[in-house]
Amino acid sequence: MVGSLRERRADEVCVRERGGTNGGEKQATEPVFADYELLPNTSDECFAAGGAPHPYATEIVRLLDAVGRAALRARQRLTMGAFLKGGITFNVYSDKKRGERIFPFDLVPRVVDGAAWDRVERGLVQRVAALNALLLDIYGEQRVIKEKVIPEGLLLKCPGYLPKLRGLAPPSNVFVHIAGIDLIRDAKGELLVLEDNARTPSGVSYVLENRAMMKRFLPYVFQHAHVRSVDEYPMRLRDALRAVEPTPCDDGAMVVLTPGPFNSAYFEHSFLARRMGTPLVQASDLFVDDAKVYVKTTAGPQRVSVVYRRIDDDFLDPEFFRTDSLLGVPGIMKAYAAGNVTLANAPGNGVADDKAIYPYMPDVIRFYLSEEPILGQIDTLLCGRPNELEHVLANLHELVVKEVNGSGGYGMLVGPMASARERAEFAAKLRHNPDNYIAQPLVQLSTSPTLIDGQVVARRVDLRPFVVTGKDTWVLPGGLTRVALVEGSYVVNSSQGGGSKDTWVLQ
Repeated sequence: MVGSLRERRADEVCVRERGGTNGGEKQATEPVFADYELLPNTSDECFAAGGAPHPYATEIVRLLDAVGRAALRARQRLTMGAFLKGGITFNVYSDKKRGERIFPFDLVPRVVDGAAWDRVERGLVQRVAALNALLLDIYGEQRVIKEKVIPEGLLLKCPGYLPKLRGLAPPSNVFVHIAGIDLIRDAKGELLVLEDNARTPSGVSYVLENRAMMKRFLPYVFQHAHVRSVDEYPMRLRDALRAVEPTPCDDGAMVVLTPGPFNSAYFEHSFLARRMGTPLVQASDLFVDDAKVYVKTTAGPQRVSVVYRRIDDDFLDPEFFRTDSLLGVPGIMKAYAAGNVTLANAPGNGVADDKAIYPYMPDVIRFYLSEEPILGQIDTLLCGRPNELEHVLANLHELVVKEVNGSGGYGMLVGPMASARERAEFAAKLRHNPDNYIAQPLVQLSTSPTLIDGQVVARRVDLRPFVVTGKDTWVLPGGLTRVALVEGSYVVNSSQGGGSKDTWVLQ
């Protein structure tokens, strides 16, 4: 009953919006951005330094102002109910009490200039091509080591490097079918690569659900904003994976392999399987016979040619990796080695997105593609180098330190925000295991207007675009904008209290 009332109210609100004059809402009260304040020395995604909207965002600011702050607050509340009713949730492993939670959503979109996005898109395609070439080489000839582009000692001791895979190449030589390349905008306004995620990047389901909420609760604004569509992602992904399935198995099934409902990203697994029209399976639904993978169906076993697996390498096959894994499929790596199944993403990708490899990526792009990097990245210190470790220890109060295989905002120190005690504790960790850390300067992440407690305020954001590769490469226009909801915070991860907002790449 509550859900029905909320839905009726949402529909009433949207009807009023459609019937509004002067581009929006008859009942508009206070303009949304009436007292919006920029942070000093920080780029803003919507407003220029002088306080006027960026030219590409002017019309959207006008449309949102016409909605009015009171109506926007009401619709923000309605979206939360819609997310809850739709089961659009995630788990946080470290939180034993709260269980599943809603990913906080902000109704004020992040706006991206379409012309500027075209350059970003080219840069992402270039970066993923280089990552894929690196992986093909690491598990093949290893020219990157022989020609001293990356030190052998550094590369081969990366936890994500799996020597057992040496000599194995995936179908069509594609390792990185889905990449999530995290971007940030610095104080100068330049978009920089923050991280490469080439294993099992998550979050695209929220991109699509966020877009659905915007269409539902701000229909007039969305209709007149001329935003590039993200709706085709599931079909793009399905087609890309189909394009690189083993050629002898054209009639094989494609499945999404999940660890199960207790996984933090289970909603996304089920969402993508449903949208791609493929079965969602767990390990017990699959078996391997004669180096071929089959799925159990009511009509008997059916051959499987593509597995979009959301299980980490270590747990994928107890006969090949961890023998105690109950999540994997015994023998699936034998089928992969025989060329009978495509695993997406390919096993062993962790070495490419190891944070210790990140500083070498500009040289990797030049080495394999003979091109200059289109996208910049952040200066990075490797704590495994004695002189750089000493610099980091002496300047912890100015630096951000991260574990080379950390994620989700865990295992990191934001030096300028940390206490003296926290910095001292982290210094001990660095001295104990320096190879496990990198350090970067604190970048003044750009802000985007965000509705907090009824007021629109500046909050820091990053961006995770998704890049899909089959026979060719396609970039989802926009991606997941994550936002640090806490005032002064730089941490946008959902597991650390961050939220998300829709990303509007304009046509």
